[in-house]
This record gives sequence, structure tokens and C-alpha cells, in this order.
Amino acid sequence: MDIGTIILLVILLALVGGVVALYNRLVQLRNQVRNAWRQIDVQLKRRHDLIPNLVETVKDYMGYEQETLQQVIEARGRAVQTEGQGPDAAMGAEQALSGALGRLFALMENYPDLKANRNIADLTEELAATENRIAFARQFYNDSVMAKNNAVETFPSNIVASLFGFKQGSYFEIETRERDVPSVDLR
Repeated sequence: MDIGTIILLVILLALVGGVVALYNRLVQLRNQVRNAWRQIDVQLKRRHDLIPNLVETVKDYMGYEQETLQQVIEARGRAVQTEGQGPDAAMGAEQALSGALGRLFALMENYPDLKANRNIADLTEELAATENRIAFARQFYNDSVMAKNNAVETFPSNIVASLFGFKQGSYFEIETRERDVPSVDLR
């Protein structure tokens, strides 16, 4: 073997090694995004499980607000149907559920008896804690999507990404009108 062939083999091995390293990094990022979504999914399931208890507990107090309670139940039903389907399927349903819950909490302010009910206070506290967990999980998910999207878009990993079919991820975003969290004080 002459020196030219050896140099060519070294360059070829370096290129193959680079492609393998980039491919492995893209796989790691894709798996991180999947894991991050699963963490959100767990918290959304917890939220979905808490809502019927809350609705059942408040419906006796809120006899005139049956339409709002029905909207919460229907929004929860649509959100439950998207469980396990990924962020693209869940985003719209979860935004509708957040909006319905916000309206319910706003109406609950008008019922002094609700503020005195310990079960309702416990449920709303647990739901608030779950909402915080969802927010933290959403942040981790969006950070993971950003890292993956950066790798898919930047050179030279964008070449490997396009060769092996890696696509950009979707951020889990909330609508602008839902960015302001309603203040709820049931004490």
C-alpha cells in the first residue's frame, strides 16, 4: 500500500466515524424528546384523573353552572382520547382543557361555601401541584426539542439527519390567552 491509499483510508474512516457519531447523537436526542414527552404524558394522565373528582365535588355547590362543568368534562374526554398519541395530538385538546379549567376556577370564586370545603381545597391544591409538574415537564420537553431541532438544522448533522430521515420536533406550546394563570384563592 502506498501512502496515498493510506491517507485516503484514514480520511474515509474519519468520515464514516463522523457520520456514525452524528447519527448516534441524533438518536440520543430523538430518544430524549420521546422520554420528555412521556414525562408530560404521565402528568397529563394525573391531571385527567383528578378532574372528575373535582367536578363531582363542586357540582352540588354550583347548580347554576352546569354548562361550565359539562365543558370541563367534555374537554377532559377529548384530552383523554389523545393519551399516548404524542404532542401534536395532545396540544389542542390540552389547551381546551386548560381553558375550561380556568373558567371553572374563576366561577368557583363566586361560591363562598366552596372555599370552606376541605375536599375541594385539597383537590385544587393537588391539581395546582400537577399543573406545576406539567409546566416543568413541558420546559424539559421543549428544551429537548430545541436541542434536537438544532442538531437537525445545523451543519454537518443536518446532512446525516436528512439521510436518515430525522425530522424536527414540535414544541408543546400554550395559546397566548392561556399564558396568564387565573388567580384562585379558596381560603
